[in-house]
Amino acid sequence: MNVKSSIIVTGLALLLTAGQAIASEPNFEREARLADEIVDVILDGDPEWLQADGRDFLGIYTEADDARAAIVILHGRGFHPDWADAVNPLRVGLVERGYTTLSLQMPVLEKEAKYYDYIPIFHHAHSRIEAGIAFLREQGYEKVVLLAHSCGAHMALDWIRAKNDKSIDAFVGLGMGATDYKQPMHQPFPLGWMRVPILDLYGANDYPAVIRLAPSRREMIAKAGNPGSRQAVLPDADHYFTDQGDPLVTVVADWLDQLD
Repeated sequence: MNVKSSIIVTGLALLLTAGQAIASEPNFEREARLADEIVDVILDGDPEWLQADGRDFLGIYTEADDARAAIVILHGRGFHPDWADAVNPLRVGLVERGYTTLSLQMPVLEKEAKYYDYIPIFHHAHSRIEAGIAFLREQGYEKVVLLAHSCGAHMALDWIRAKNDKSIDAFVGLGMGATDYKQPMHQPFPLGWMRVPILDLYGANDYPAVIRLAPSRREMIAKAGNPGSRQAVLPDADHYFTDQGDPLVTVVADWLDQLD
């Protein structure tokens, strides 16, 4: 472990022992409330209740005619699988471009929770990601792409560190590296050894940490050596891709198209 990594890990350990009540499990009651709020108002796609770690969790399954591939979508911190910014435009817009989508409810905490609060529950996302991939494979999809935004990307990359990327065919990371003030990433990106093609997409007006880490992410992607990988910047987008649904879908779908 290098000095920088040691400082980050030590800082995290101090935070976890500083008397703060850091949750070791997601807030399942909040997840249930989120599901109640959105299930009856889903306009495109169908609710699909999946199971992970003995609990049901919500997914939204939206089929494309003659789909070229299927995409598992992971939302950002504290949101839900039909979140208006980024997630809903992607899960609906990508279907119109010929890609089936399955948007998953990721583990959430209370609204005030920060990046370091979420680290102890990252592992709860692993079984949900695997359940989503398994569901799509059961539907007969040979190509499955993992697409993750912000904290969803932290969870996806944590799963890849633990399990590798052999069960997916491509990875799309949106706004990768977003954390909170004085809370640097606790582990480096695994992008340098991933075998699948990677799209690293962020907004020109993204959070400073996402922009600052862009050159190192680009170097890692180049080191991995997959010719299909690329890094892209959406000119008018912020971290949440607010009001940028159409251009966001276009960039992602155009990249997916070229993988064929």
